[in-house]
Parts: sequence; structure tokens; C-alpha cells
Amino acid sequence: MRSRLRNNRMGTIQKAGEIAGLSIKTFLISLLGILLFGIYLGILIYGENSLTVLEHLKEKKAALIDKKRVLKAENRRLQKEYFELKQLEPSEN
Repeated sequence: MRSRLRNNRMGTIQKAGEIAGLSIKTFLISLLGILLFGIYLGILIYGENSLTVLEHLKEKKAALIDKKRVLKAENRRLQKEYFELKQLEPSEN
């Protein structure tokens, strides 16, 4: 009876040391791996060199290209106006 009780306790202890069919050591290592992978993905998506920063920079680049186009057009207009006014000035000879 004692040996049966002892075997029953050891079986219970052994089952308590297993989670989802894995030993506690294996479970903790797997949990740590999943946690570190989650942190890595978080940094990849939201960190300093992340995908969201890349998208923001693409939008900023498009805005700057558009601003460049507008400024070039304004520069052409002002140069034309400048040269027209320069032609109206009397020449100094």
C-alpha cells in the first residue's frame, strides 16, 4: 500500500512538473523564446528604425518633392519677372 501511495505521489509530482506535455525547463525556454521574438517584432514595427518610420519618411519625401516642384515654378516666375524688369532699366554707358 505504501509503495502504491508513494508511486501515486511521484506520478502526481511528475505530472505537476509537466505543462501541456512539456517539462518545466522546456516550457520556460519556449516561453522565453516566444517573449524575445515578440520584443524583436515590436522593435521592428515600432522602434527607431522601424516600418512605421520608413512609411513616415516616404510620406515626407513625397511632400518634399511636391514642395520642390512648387518652388521651382515660383523661381521660374520670379526670374522671368526679374529679367523683364532688368530689360526696362536704362543701360549705364
